[in-house]
Amino acid sequence: MTFTQWFIFFLLIQILHFLGTWKLYIKAGRKAWEAAIPIYNAVVLMQIINRPKWWVILLFFPIINLLMFMVIWVETIRSFGFHTTKDTVLVIATLGFYIYYINYFTDAKYIEDRSLKPRTSAGEWISSIVFAIIAATFVHTYIMQPYTIPTSSLEKSLLIGDFLFVSKFHYGARVPMTTIAAPMVHDTLPLLKTKSYLKKPQLPYIRIPGFQKIKRNDIVVFSWPVDTVEFFFQRTDKKIRKPIDKKSNYVKRCVGIAGDSLSIIDGIIYINGKESIMPDRAKPQYYYDVNTGGNTINVNLLKNKYHIREGGRLADGNYVLNLSDEDAQALSKNPTVQSMKKRLAPKGETENVFPNVLGLNWNKDNFGPIYIPEKGKTVSLSKETLPFYKQIITEYEKNDLQVSGDKIFINGEVENSYTFQQDYYWMMGDNRHNSEDSRYWGFVPFDHVVGKPVFIWFSWNSDGKGLEKVRWGRLFTTVHGNGKPYSFFYWFLGFVAIWYGYSKFKDKKKQSK
Repeated sequence: MTFTQWFIFFLLIQILHFLGTWKLYIKAGRKAWEAAIPIYNAVVLMQIINRPKWWVILLFFPIINLLMFMVIWVETIRSFGFHTTKDTVLVIATLGFYIYYINYFTDAKYIEDRSLKPRTSAGEWISSIVFAIIAATFVHTYIMQPYTIPTSSLEKSLLIGDFLFVSKFHYGARVPMTTIAAPMVHDTLPLLKTKSYLKKPQLPYIRIPGFQKIKRNDIVVFSWPVDTVEFFFQRTDKKIRKPIDKKSNYVKRCVGIAGDSLSIIDGIIYINGKESIMPDRAKPQYYYDVNTGGNTINVNLLKNKYHIREGGRLADGNYVLNLSDEDAQALSKNPTVQSMKKRLAPKGETENVFPNVLGLNWNKDNFGPIYIPEKGKTVSLSKETLPFYKQIITEYEKNDLQVSGDKIFINGEVENSYTFQQDYYWMMGDNRHNSEDSRYWGFVPFDHVVGKPVFIWFSWNSDGKGLEKVRWGRLFTTVHGNGKPYSFFYWFLGFVAIWYGYSKFKDKKKQSK
């Protein structure tokens, strides 16, 4: 839906509200016209139901407003004496239209000084749960979201089993475009394994301003641009089109920002002709062919020592191991190792990589140069350059594209250039030979950016035993920064102990008085 369509929809909601409540406004000592003025009518309603005016603000936050509407419907009917369980169920089941019945067909009396305390312990419990869900949904959607690392594409920096907090406010929180969805879940309802959302209506893309731009080599969580799978990690032949904010979430390193020219030469990334200097916590990994001259090495021991996720024995003392250059150098000093060679796709060898043009002869280790589009910048269009930008023009920026002979039509007009409407980024995994990233599906639009991982609050090693399953050294560590990650876990325990002791002291002092 466009902004114009949403404005019309908003006015329709105001008309429905006026028709269903104007008599109740009068019974509460207000004027009928006050039920018809947008936003003001909500402020007046908060006064009628004796609830704080700041609740009105929550009505304008997608997803949260769905919960708030139900709360306000219930509070409205209770303000006029309809407080039974049956009344509560009816007003929610009818999406608020039960209020029409009360407005036109009952002799409802306004209870000016009604008690806001729930009448039963069950009611108090439900009320607490509802507002806890609202608060958690607000934090989850607009401030900080928990996230789990499911793959080894950023191995060394982020491990499988790391539990992260992803900041929404660093780059600016993306307002949910999908307006009807279950709170605090992504695209699937747990247990039921069904969609957690309705595709329509959709809000236009809006992002709350952030205080930081994406920088080169930031680790970023984003919506996978080409996602058509029904359930993440359960790929079938069934393809579906998802709203942007319901696409599967990926986490990669942003190795190229808008306006950069990126190349990969023998596995090394070059930005604008210069080798990209990675942060010291980043440890790019590659497959290595390792020969031991027929001797056997304990691959499992190596996996634990070097955090290897992939690799194994081939035959006659030949192994394939996934190593960082640093670990490969250390392993090469092992007397059992006769030779080692990084397994790189040679220049000129063609692989199925973006933009899937055979004549380019690009592959995962020798790729580019490629321009990363920047908002407001214009590129020339031809049959040769179109494959690089076709997806941007049609999918990400919603234009109609047609090609007839040597002519390119955009929205019915012949064009030989195109100006980008937003910034784009190039995302790659540090695990270079085991990462599905921009090399295979192209650019990541800014409207697909979810947030910035900032904190590892827990880490679970499924290969460990007993207490060793918990990676204690990774608990409460920062994601970005220089040097070895420092754990603030004991600081956290200390804070909890001090807070607990202070609370006990305060309670004891209160009891003594």
